[in-house]
Amino acid sequence: MTTKAPAEAWGRWQKPLENGRLLCTLCPRACQLLDEQRGFCFVRKRVGEQIELTSYGQASGFCIDPVEKKPLVHFFPGTSVLSFGTAGCNLGCRFCQNWDISKAKDIARTSSPGSPQDIAQTALDWGCSSVAFTYNDPVIFAEYAIDTARACHALGIHTIAVTAGYITAEAREEFFSVMDAANIDLKAFTEGFYNRLCAADLAPVLETLKYVRHQTQTWLEITTLLIPGSNDSPDEIAKMCDWLLEELGPDVPLHFTAFHPDYRLMDVPATSPESCQRARELALARGLHYVYTGNISDSAGQSTHCPGCGHVVIRRDGYRLRGWGLSEDRCSACSAVIPGRFSKLGPSHFGSRRLPVQVPSNPAHR
Repeated sequence: MTTKAPAEAWGRWQKPLENGRLLCTLCPRACQLLDEQRGFCFVRKRVGEQIELTSYGQASGFCIDPVEKKPLVHFFPGTSVLSFGTAGCNLGCRFCQNWDISKAKDIARTSSPGSPQDIAQTALDWGCSSVAFTYNDPVIFAEYAIDTARACHALGIHTIAVTAGYITAEAREEFFSVMDAANIDLKAFTEGFYNRLCAADLAPVLETLKYVRHQTQTWLEITTLLIPGSNDSPDEIAKMCDWLLEELGPDVPLHFTAFHPDYRLMDVPATSPESCQRARELALARGLHYVYTGNISDSAGQSTHCPGCGHVVIRRDGYRLRGWGLSEDRCSACSAVIPGRFSKLGPSHFGSRRLPVQVPSNPAHR
C-alpha cells in the first residue's frame, strides 16, 4: 500500500491526457506517466491521479561554501551560502560532474531531511547570505525549492538556483519569481551536442536564458563547461558569444570552466588551462564585458575588471577575495557602474572553506 504524500509534495505542473496517462508539464521532456510510473528525472512519480515529488523534504546533504563556487561572482561577493540538492535530474549528461547525486535512485538511503523552514532557519543561524539549490537540478524539485525560497525570503535570506534551465514556459514564471540569482549551465551551442551528450535540446535553454534576463529580477550568470573536441572550437564559442551579446547584452557574466573525465565520458582528456583562457579572450574580443575561467588556477581570469578603464575592481585567488576596488557598485578608478548585486557595506570574506552542516528539525515545522 502506497503511503499518501503530504500536500506540499504534490506536483504543481501536470495535465491528464485522453489516453489515461498523466502529462508532467514541468520540463520540456514532457513525460507521460501511468500509475506508479516515474519520470525521466526519477523523483517525480505518478500516484493515482496526481504527480508526487518523492524527494520533497529530503536533501542529499547540506554544506556551507562561498558564493563564488556556484559560480556567482557579481552576487554579494565573498558571502557564504548554504547549499543543498536532492537526487535525480531531467538531463542525461554523459559528462555529469555530480553523477553520484544526479543519478541517485535510492533517495531514502542517501538523503538528509530538511523542511523549508528548517533550512531557512539554519542558513540564518550560520550567518549565510543565501541558500543555493544546486548539486542536482532544482527544476526537478521545483515545489521543494519554491517553498524553501519563500521561507528564506521571510527571514531575509537570498536564494540561488544553479540549473541547466531545462524548464517549460508554464513553470518557469513561478520558479524564477522566487530566485534572487541563477547560474544557468549553457552546456554547448549546438543541438547536436545536447542531443548526443545530454539527451536534451538546446532551444528551451536559450528561451530560459532570454526569459530570466528580460522578464525577471533574477541576477543571471552563465557557465559553459569546455569539453575538448565537443564544444570548445573557436567557431562554436564565437557563435555562442555573438548570440549572448545580441540576445542578453554584454553584461551577463560568462564562466568557462574546465572539464575533468567523469561518469560516462572517461575517454576524453581534461581541459587545459590554456583552452579556458583562450575561450575567455575570444569572448572578450566578441564584446562580452565579464568573462571568467573556472576549475583552473588563474587569478587574472577569475578577477573582475572594469570594462571602461581596465581597473581590477575585485581581485580573486580561487574563491578568496584579495582586493576590492568598488565603491558600492562603481569602479573606484573611473566611477563606471559594475552590474551586479553588491553590499553597501563592502565585501564579505568567507573564503574558500567547505563546511558540512546538519539541519536540525523543528517539530513546529512538521
